[in-house]
Amino acid sequence: MDSTIRLTPHSQELLEEQIARGPYRSPEEVIERALESLALRESVHSRRGPSAISPAEAVSAILEIQKRNRLGGLKIKDLIHEGHKY
Repeated sequence: MDSTIRLTPHSQELLEEQIARGPYRSPEEVIERALESLALRESVHSRRGPSAISPAEAVSAILEIQKRNRLGGLKIKDLIHEGHKY
């Protein structure tokens, strides 16, 4: 299903910032990740209430973020391990 959305100037700026500095290559990737994050957050909220998240869920969320965050093709985890050598 193709959809057309209109962004406010602020939303457009946020989208462009994510593409410029993040691992995302297109507006569709940014929006997809944002919708996934929203769905996950709402899922947790509906199960436990607005601020309750288990330690295991927090760790899982952090690991997912680490998988997506890269610096010039390098994983943050690899950079951290490299730093421990010195």
